[in-house]
Amino acid sequence: MRHKVFGRKLGRDINSRKALLRNLSSSILLSGHVVTTEAKAKFVRGYLEKLIRNTQKNSLVNYRDAASVLSASALKKLVLEIAPGMEGRNGGYTRITKLNTRRGDAAPMAKLEILPLSSFPPASTSRRRGERKRESKPREELKIKPAIKKAVTKTNENK
Repeated sequence: MRHKVFGRKLGRDINSRKALLRNLSSSILLSGHVVTTEAKAKFVRGYLEKLIRNTQKNSLVNYRDAASVLSASALKKLVLEIAPGMEGRNGGYTRITKLNTRRGDAAPMAKLEILPLSSFPPASTSRRRGERKRESKPREELKIKPAIKKAVTKTNENK
């Protein structure tokens, strides 16, 4: 029985699992989706959601954590496109869709994808009955801290 056992092993040692996690995360961020086995998709989903959530906080520590894991192009896309586009959302950034079984070994397959940015409405504010809607100010351009912006451009120059 697997009572109180944390995580999945996926038939790999720790270094192979870390490499799988990092490579699948980078691939999903770059292409928007990946087709893999259900077990791998469930393994990567929580990690990827945590990466997106932490990157939304726009701090240098979170940026460096993501930079230590992702490829340079995936990191740039995450920081400049994906995380700012999902600001009105408190989780649930990815979706797992079950597919047919794989032909060779009948492994259950799944498609792990990042939800489109257009499907995230801005954060709604609940009003009491009778309250008037406040005038909304135009949303300013995303302000990325200078240290993060400098690090992103420096990473692109090296690659």
